[in-house]
Amino acid sequence: MSLAQSLLSLLTAGSMLLSAPLKTAAPQHDADGLLFLCNREFNVSAYYVPPDLRQAEVPGQVRRMREEAAAGLEEMFAACKEEAGITLTSVSGYRAYSSQENIYNRKLRSVKGNVEKAQEYVAPPGSSEHQLGLTMDIGQKSKSSLNTVFGKTQGAIWARENCWRFGFILRYDEGWEDITGYSYEPWHFRYVGKENAKAIHDANIPLETWLIDHRLQILTDLADTP
Repeated sequence: MSLAQSLLSLLTAGSMLLSAPLKTAAPQHDADGLLFLCNREFNVSAYYVPPDLRQAEVPGQVRRMREEAAAGLEEMFAACKEEAGITLTSVSGYRAYSSQENIYNRKLRSVKGNVEKAQEYVAPPGSSEHQLGLTMDIGQKSKSSLNTVFGKTQGAIWARENCWRFGFILRYDEGWEDITGYSYEPWHFRYVGKENAKAIHDANIPLETWLIDHRLQILTDLADTP
């Protein structure tokens, strides 16, 4: 049984036993929450549009994010400039389902219809965190190419070490591919809120793994509540 399947079984069992609100008992299923799990096994609807989208006031392009995530990004970029003298840039924030579909279809055509090859590089529509409005692909000024080389830049290293302070996590770290289902992406940062980001950073585990531990704690806490 895969990690995602284990998570689903745990969520289902808990939902049968508990009558707690969705956002408390199963935050992984709350699309408008900060912990919604979106990957190859758990997809978001083609019709989903996140609330409170706005342009983040940072250098770069495709800067739309949810309000809370945009504010965290602005704070992070400002801190990087002040503390390290490095200008981070936004590369790609919110993407509608249709936008992700177009990107995926272009990649599919470029690899002559090889689905496995296409998915090494691009998430299928519905399985991209960008549709949640909580994710930003980050670059460094003059070094914003989205490839693994970016991970060795000063900006990427600073962001990796400090993003949790502003509510973000590095979503697809090296060595986590079998769990996340995605290749190492040193540019892909996901907003989960400051408290959650610190906990995930301290645990140094993928979001999928942390959500199982988090879910178990929620179930324990609810079971102990009179």
